[in-house]
Amino acid sequence: MISESDREITATVLREEKKLRNFIRRRVRNPAEAEDILQDVFYEFVEAYHLPAPIERASAWLFTVARNRIIDVFRKKREQSVEPTAGSPRDEDAELRLDLRLPAPDGGAEAAYARSVLLRALQAGLDELPADQRDVFVAHELDGLSFREMSDQSGVPINTLLARKRYAVLHLRDQLRSIYDEFEI
Repeated sequence: MISESDREITATVLREEKKLRNFIRRRVRNPAEAEDILQDVFYEFVEAYHLPAPIERASAWLFTVARNRIIDVFRKKREQSVEPTAGSPRDEDAELRLDLRLPAPDGGAEAAYARSVLLRALQAGLDELPADQRDVFVAHELDGLSFREMSDQSGVPINTLLARKRYAVLHLRDQLRSIYDEFEI
């Protein structure tokens, strides 16, 4: 037996499907991607329809959600082109890497001393950074989080996180340069 709300959902989907599909396809070239967005929008509609607060203007709601999903797809593509892929560092990524070369822990007394000096200088450099830059650097370099994961967790755009990491790396390079020169690492 079909409930009244299920009938209303079905009627709305049938009424809006063609317009919504055309709206999405005009903005997303890949037909499979456009179809995925359409299905996501309808899925969200069904989920939202069963919430206590009713959807008043279903058509406007559907097009707003579709627009947001399209924006998400474009952001994802742009972020993928910005974020380096594992195993293939890009030239732009070189600016975001500190290339911290620590002497091997088992390299003898001199290596152990150089290692401890470098680690203390790194910690001092990290302590000097603004909290937002330090947090991004630590999360990416030490905790192994991707920029996407950090963005999802914090709500901060990926490009902002990239800029923060860049400033942190530049600062830390300056702080560690004299030590690298001194020990010729």
